[in-house]
Amino acid sequence: MRTKKFSLMIIELAEKMPNTNVIRVITNQIVRSGTSVGANYRAVCRARSDKEFVSKMNIVLEEADETLFWLEIIKEKMWIAKQELEIALTEANELTAIFVSSLKTVNKRINQ
Repeated sequence: MRTKKFSLMIIELAEKMPNTNVIRVITNQIVRSGTSVGANYRAVCRARSDKEFVSKMNIVLEEADETLFWLEIIKEKMWIAKQELEIALTEANELTAIFVSSLKTVNKRINQ
């Protein structure tokens, strides 16, 4: 599952982060939000209705967007090599686009 691979990618990045008090806080945040994408997406796959799907998918989208935010902070602070971060940033952006598209499709179906 792509979201599980993304979670693992975020964990691997976190393991490479420098170890200071401030960076540890950011690392905890990105691990929380990045792994939440995969965990909550599993719940989306088990949604029993379109409304439940939308509700759960919105959580996934929020967590993906938060992960993007932390990746941008890490990039600007140059805590991880740019090449490694670019892969995670690209994947986070692609997943976010997929989630938005899925939400639009299901919301359209609900509103018809």
